Amino acid sequence: MDLLTARHCAEIERCNQRGGRMLSVLDLIDAGTVSLELAAYLMARMTQGVSFLVGARPGGAGKTTVMCALLNLFPADVELVAATDGAVARATGPRRCFICHEIGAGPYFAYLWGRELRAYCALTEQGHLLATNLHADDLDEARDQIYGENRVPMKHFNAFQLQLFLRVDGRGFRYDRRIAAVYASDGDHPHEIIYENGTLREMPDADSSRVGRCRAFLEELLPTPVRTIGAVRDRVIAFLK
Repeated sequence: MDLLTARHCAEIERCNQRGGRMLSVLDLIDAGTVSLELAAYLMARMTQGVSFLVGARPGGAGKTTVMCALLNLFPADVELVAATDGAVARATGPRRCFICHEIGAGPYFAYLWGRELRAYCALTEQGHLLATNLHADDLDEARDQIYGENRVPMKHFNAFQLQLFLRVDGRGFRYDRRIAAVYASDGDHPHEIIYENGTLREMPDADSSRVGRCRAFLEELLPTPVRTIGAVRDRVIAFLK
């Protein structure tokens, strides 16, 4: 693992609030959280760089896990940065991805609300990318929280071009976590649902040949023991080259 990869993985690990190993996209496919088809589409988008958010109302639904697994697929030249007040205020230079650990009012590291959240969302106008999660079960709840309660301009809400929402289904002592819906926007227009009930309706802003290459990449790795974010990151970097 080279220095850039180590720094990348270390920034992802800073999001780890529950301990244990951070899961990779391959782990999520294994667990049924994301289908292979959807994972290939998401990888195609992430490897080109895109602002996104992950929502689910209950705690422990896997929002941070999914967010970090997708961040591990970002382009090699996009540095990950925790979205502290100071980092947001000093944001300049080349395109980076600022991670808001949660859209929330609590006094926790890289949690943003109100004026600080508005400043964070405005970073898209400088060409930066954003990644975050919040307690919302669907697009309407996310819009109410970000645009309604926090008065983030709608153009900045739409700049979260991909919005993913999780569902948790309890079965006895087991809980299945899965991506239930995905909405997409071109950044200028309202979001439209592109994935629901296990069906990927369309693949906006994604080259079908790139999606195919991403699917082949995932299929090649799934039978192998490669699972940690460091090992997966090394393979992603090699794939992108």
